[in-house]
Amino acid sequence: MRIRIAHETVYSYAVPAHAVIQTLRLTPRNFEGQHILNWRIDVDQDARLDAHEDAFGNITHTFSCIGPIQTLTVRVDGLVETSDTAGVVRGAVERFPPGLYLRETALSAADPAIRAYAEARERPGDRLSTLHALLDDLARDMVFDKDPTQASTTAAEAFALKRGVCQDFAHVFIAAARHLGIPARYVGGYFLHADGTVDQEAGHAWAEAHVPDLGWVGFDAANGLCPTEQHIRIACGLDYLNAAPIRGSRHGGEGEFLTVKVMVDQALRQVQVQ
Repeated sequence: MRIRIAHETVYSYAVPAHAVIQTLRLTPRNFEGQHILNWRIDVDQDARLDAHEDAFGNITHTFSCIGPIQTLTVRVDGLVETSDTAGVVRGAVERFPPGLYLRETALSAADPAIRAYAEARERPGDRLSTLHALLDDLARDMVFDKDPTQASTTAAEAFALKRGVCQDFAHVFIAAARHLGIPARYVGGYFLHADGTVDQEAGHAWAEAHVPDLGWVGFDAANGLCPTEQHIRIACGLDYLNAAPIRGSRHGGEGEFLTVKVMVDQALRQVQVQ
């Protein structure tokens, strides 16, 4: 499948910012099941994008610009070829052993309610079945709702509400898996909706867990499935903060307002006629 991405982030300031510095995790990598055909990042300010790799092997771009800045736009356009690997991640850059992803973070900590929920779904000796039980039941027991949570919402807070966005589903899944001794990590990317929805308000997020003899396997609890050819994987980390598409700081710029537009669409293959 070929998937086309257009992702635009616009910062507007009631009082112009004096300076802005941003780190972008908006560039995917090639691995089995995902091949980047074309990818471009543009910033509408006079700034140079410096490419690096972070500790998790994610491609990052950093830029800074000097004001006054009334608006700042970051735009991504890309074309990706995908194929279904049944959620198994092969050929991705791995900087750390799986055990690192047992580390608890503030966003992904398991409280007593999550611990009890995880233990009730544990299948001793069968890690894959345990993970699928968590996937299926979280998709059933939590409701996708963009209103009650925000970027700083923890797994415990979202689970208490039994609702949230894909980021919250991922954090709850990760918290439950780690409590059971299963390495799990956060993944940010994009998702092509099967219902034909093209315009979206944000990217997508899911979790990956480590399974012996299989390696890393994706679990998209917000959609109740393992990642398919409809998923584009961008960045991973211990939680959202390690894989956030854009993070940074500014000097001045009071009254910041953020708008995000994401378009994910299937691209038709071009057939050469001779």
